Amino acid sequence: MSIFTYNPVLASLVDASIERLAGEEELSASVIRAAVENGSMVLLGNPAHKNLRPILIGQPARVKVNANIGTSPLSGTLDCEIAKVRAALEAGADTVMDLSTGGDLTAIREDILAACPVPLGTVPVYAVAERYIREGKDPALFTTDELFGEIEKQAGQGVDYMTVHCGITREAAAWAADPKNRVLGIVSRGGAIHARRMREYGEENPLLEQFDRLLAIARQHNVTLSLGDALRPGAGQDAGDAAQWDEVIQLGKLAARALEYGVQCMIEGPGHVPLDQVEAQISCIKRLTRNAPLYVLGPLTTDCSPGYDHIAGAIGGAAAVRAGTDFLCYLTPAEHLTLPDAADVREGVMASRVAAQAGETSSPNPLVRARAKKREQAMSAARKRLDWAAMAQHALDPAVVAKRREPHASEEACAMCGSFCSVKMLRR
Repeated sequence: MSIFTYNPVLASLVDASIERLAGEEELSASVIRAAVENGSMVLLGNPAHKNLRPILIGQPARVKVNANIGTSPLSGTLDCEIAKVRAALEAGADTVMDLSTGGDLTAIREDILAACPVPLGTVPVYAVAERYIREGKDPALFTTDELFGEIEKQAGQGVDYMTVHCGITREAAAWAADPKNRVLGIVSRGGAIHARRMREYGEENPLLEQFDRLLAIARQHNVTLSLGDALRPGAGQDAGDAAQWDEVIQLGKLAARALEYGVQCMIEGPGHVPLDQVEAQISCIKRLTRNAPLYVLGPLTTDCSPGYDHIAGAIGGAAAVRAGTDFLCYLTPAEHLTLPDAADVREGVMASRVAAQAGETSSPNPLVRARAKKREQAMSAARKRLDWAAMAQHALDPAVVAKRREPHASEEACAMCGSFCSVKMLRR
C-alpha cells in the first residue's frame, strides 16, 4: 500500500502544496508524488507548525541548506537565537535546527517556531539530558519513557523533523569508544549520550528496540525522522571505519521499516571525510539506505581549518552534492571553537548555498544539472551585457552584489577593470 494511505496527514499536505512545489522545483506533480511514495523524497511539514511553507528534500528537487542555531549552557539568549533565525532566513536557509542546550528549552523552541516560516528540526535527547544536567545528575541516566515523552511533546509543539539516534548499537558504540579503534571516538553529542546510557544501564538503544513506538508518534504528526549519524567520523582518519558502516546498515533497515509504516525518513551523513573519499562515501550510503534523502554535515575535507570550517565544509559539500547528497547542514566559522553569532550564521548559509549550486551544475541527474546550468547561463549572459541588475538577480547573494557595486554604480564596468574592461573592448 502507498505511504499516503498509511499517512493521511502527509497525503493532505502533498495535495495542498503540490502545485506550488511543482512550480518552485520545476518538476511535474507526478514526479514529486512518486518520489515521496518511494521514499527518495520527503515533504517536511508538521500541521502544528503555524505559518509554515512545507518543502521537499531529495533530488531531483533543489538541494536544500540547513542552519543550526541554539543556546549552550555557557552562552546564548532567546533574543540572540531569534536574530540567528532572521540571519539564516535572509541568507536563504531552507530549514533551521534548534540545538539549544541551555535555558528554558521549551519556551525557546516555542518562540523559534513562531518566528520560523521554514521547517524546524530538533534533537529531542538534548532536552532530556539538559534536565538531568540542571539537576546535577548524569545526563545519560534518563528513562525510556522520558525520552519518548519529550519526542511526543516536541511533535505536539510543531517540530517538523527530528534527529533521532536509532542506529547506534551497544556493540558499535563500544567499538567506536575504544581508543585502539578510533582517533577521536564518538563526536556526536547525541551519540555520546546514548553510548554512555547503554553502558551505564547495560541495555540496548531504546530508540532501536522500540522503533515502532517512535514511528507511531512521527506518523501522527507527520514528523520526518532524521536518522542520526551517532557514529559519524569526527576525524578524517576515522572515516569509513566499521562503526560508521555498522550504523549506516542499521539506518537503511530502519528507513525501510518506516516507509512501510507511513513515516518519512532522512539519513544523516558523515562529518569529517577526506576529499578523495567523499564520492565513495555518499554513493555507498545512498545505496545502503535505498536512496533515502541524505542530510550531510559538510563533509569537512580537512581537520585543520578552525575558523574556516565553513570553507572546508563547502568544498566537501560540493563534492557530496555531485555524488547525490540532497540536504547540506552548514558549518560556520565558529565550528569547533565557539557558539556562532548571527554573522557566522550568514556566512555558513552562504558557503553551503555556494556548495549546493556548484555541486548541482555537475550533477549526473539531468534534471538537477539542467536547472543549475540555467542559472549559470543567465548569469553569464548578464555579464556579457554588463547588466548589473540582472547579475544581482541571478547571484546567490544579491545584497552583496548591490553593496559592493554601490560606490561605482554609475560606471558601466566594474572598479577592477574600468577602461580595461574586456567586455567593452570586444563590444567595440
